[in-house]
Amino acid sequence: MEKELYIIRHGETDLNKQGIVQGRGINSDLNDTGRAQAAAFYAVYKDVPFDKIYTSSLKRTHQTVKGFIDAGLPWEQLSGLDELAWGIWEGKTNDEHAIAAFKGMMEKWQSGDFDSHFEGGESPNQVKIRLEEALEVILKAPNEKKVLICMHGRAMRLFLCLLTGRSLNEMTDFPHQNTTLYKVDLNDGQFTIMEFNNTDHLKLFPIE
Repeated sequence: MEKELYIIRHGETDLNKQGIVQGRGINSDLNDTGRAQAAAFYAVYKDVPFDKIYTSSLKRTHQTVKGFIDAGLPWEQLSGLDELAWGIWEGKTNDEHAIAAFKGMMEKWQSGDFDSHFEGGESPNQVKIRLEEALEVILKAPNEKKVLICMHGRAMRLFLCLLTGRSLNEMTDFPHQNTTLYKVDLNDGQFTIMEFNNTDHLKLFPIE
């Protein structure tokens, strides 16, 4: 086993709950539910001997893995793991206009136009470049065998495409609830998904 990557999405924020677009430009905090989700994940995985924690530069990821950080595990922020920037739509309510705009953009991405983006935002190809840079940092640390990575929904979908060699238009094949886990093993240069959208920790510690 060369590496085991435990890749999780951050916990819930009030903007998640309210259906407001976040993205890279919104640095929101976890809400009570998000903190409970983070605590549930920590309760289940606290005994995994992680060698390193990587998060995005946004505080909702830091707060999600706070238990591990407080336990003294080495931690590094990589801005390459930040969420895709949604540009002019960040901070906007997910109303009928937003739904129509996002549907149009998703159709472009599904058709293979990975350079399309909203005004002021990022394209999947732009995010892929910085995800590749972040992955290079993670892979260059040979002593880090078990790694915990906390990131964001859309970026996570693109990251999983990158790891598994799938086209970016397959990003929607990777569902992502708050604090969901994808465990990905690296052997002989090949990444294999061992756990897919695992939220068992939320069942063991129900969130009220």
